[in-house]
Amino acid sequence: MVVTHMVATTQIFSVFIIFALSLLVIRIGSVALRMTGLSPDVSTFQAASAFSGAGFTTEEAEFAVSEPIRRSTILWLIRIGSIGVVGALTSLLLSFINSGGENSLTLVYVLGGLLLIIATAKSQLLNEAVTPLIERVLERTTDLAINDYTRMLGLQSEYQVAEVDVNQDDWLSNNSADEMNLAEEGVLLLGLRRNGDYIGAPGSDTEIHPGDTVVLYGKEGRLQELSDRAEGDVDAHEDATEEHKDILDEQAELINQ
Repeated sequence: MVVTHMVATTQIFSVFIIFALSLLVIRIGSVALRMTGLSPDVSTFQAASAFSGAGFTTEEAEFAVSEPIRRSTILWLIRIGSIGVVGALTSLLLSFINSGGENSLTLVYVLGGLLLIIATAKSQLLNEAVTPLIERVLERTTDLAINDYTRMLGLQSEYQVAEVDVNQDDWLSNNSADEMNLAEEGVLLLGLRRNGDYIGAPGSDTEIHPGDTVVLYGKEGRLQELSDRAEGDVDAHEDATEEHKDILDEQAELINQ
């Protein structure tokens, strides 16, 4: 019984160590990709995809491998992932399942521990502590070009860059940024996609058509509300304008301090 318990304990810790190392490798890869200019969401997705060997083919993936440093980072993630970390984890879990009721409690411990590791990995406080450390190590040990668009645009706070598909009955449809007074809501039109073509930095008088995909910059909540806003919803626009005025007042106080 003692020997069996020790074996089970060793298996449990093996699973925890493998899983934690996998998350750490993905996190390092994500930070490395972000340091080359990719957005946090894209870098996280591409790092996880490369490590797991999922092989997603998207425009983002093509963009990620278009630059030598990013391509090298992704290649290392694929190599480390191919060593068999994920396979080893799967084998260990299956060994618990196939062992029958004898190790059912062990399986519960393993799943509970994995959930705890995942929850810890998603902790904002942990990320804020670990990410700068990873960045410093990568700065000293690699030739990564740091284009920290995340900090420049405030994307680590409430501000985001988002793509919004425009439908016929949307607030954004058949109007220009000037006509909709988007700036008064604290939203900037950065670009739009139309018929497969990308128009960067369009004029504020450029009319947005149904079927366009617009690239907007602003507070995350405002962008989400704007993407769902129906045509003619003047009340929502007025509320958004008032909210942005309050934000401007707060910012003015910070500037004058």
